[in-house]
Amino acid sequence: MFLALNPIAFTLGPISVHWYGIILGTAALVGLFLAIQEGKRFSIPSDFFMDLLLIGVPSAIVGARIYYVAFKWEDYKNNWVDIFKIWNGGIAIYGALIGAIIAAAIYVRRKGYSFWRIADICAPGLIVGQAIGRWGNFVNQEAHGGPVTESFLRDNLHLPNFIVEQMLINGQYYHPTFLYESLWNLAGLVLLFALRRLPFMRAGELFLSYFIWYSIGRFFIEAFRTDSLDFTGPQWLASLMQGLWSPMSALGFEQGEMTYGGTVRISQLLALLIILAAIVLIVVRRKTGASAERYADPIVRAGGTAIPADASAGETTPIADRSEPATATEEPKKTERDESSLG
Repeated sequence: MFLALNPIAFTLGPISVHWYGIILGTAALVGLFLAIQEGKRFSIPSDFFMDLLLIGVPSAIVGARIYYVAFKWEDYKNNWVDIFKIWNGGIAIYGALIGAIIAAAIYVRRKGYSFWRIADICAPGLIVGQAIGRWGNFVNQEAHGGPVTESFLRDNLHLPNFIVEQMLINGQYYHPTFLYESLWNLAGLVLLFALRRLPFMRAGELFLSYFIWYSIGRFFIEAFRTDSLDFTGPQWLASLMQGLWSPMSALGFEQGEMTYGGTVRISQLLALLIILAAIVLIVVRRKTGASAERYADPIVRAGGTAIPADASAGETTPIADRSEPATATEEPKKTERDESSLG
């Protein structure tokens, strides 16, 4: 007989160490490793990314909690102490991204780097971190979808036994939405690795591509969830959401029940807005010349040096002190390289 995994990995005296924390810590370290490895191509020191992580993680937690509390203010306005009890649940991934991005933007600018260039380097680390982090939900048997049959998991999805049995919660099997999102994000990691090899990718576009890919998956996967933040929106908006999700219905999938009795899931709506905003940003930045730099171009640090990707140690091009990256009419000298070979 299969026993559900114990959320507590081990104890140290009065302290209980949860698998969720271990998994999230592993996700952060893997993301950090990818950023450091890619940063070496542009001679960015590893300490920069370590400090960025130390600033980004607590900012993400604060942002995730503020986001959740803001949408559930009725539950907290008379219980201020509960706002700080994050161990009782109630954090949101989009809030985490907002918090981390704001903190990172401030830190990166203070260090003299272009936010968009650093964001591009960190994008694969973000998505792989999310892919790994979702397994924390698996251990905790949370953030799952609506009810399904055992045969659906075994015969339709062909899932291994340890996943099927972990999705048995209080006598009912549920959609393993953690797995859907984890696999979607792993596919996104491969996509980002491929995109950054393409010579036409401009500054900021890998980061925006991450948001587009993640939000497409989140829109469809979120509908399976039974713990979504939702609200009662206008009929046309609810119909739009249903219409966009209809291909999944045609494949035989059913949406989970709305948690709070609303008609629109907030994460689905936000996913659509992010997709549209990212596409508009890519177009506008190209038309205005804001993304004149390509992904493989040297990263210019204010008051520092321009170091081409893949440059050998000590090969730098002095530049004048400035706070903005090179424009289309003032490009730093590039070394000869085959841009299509960059990874």
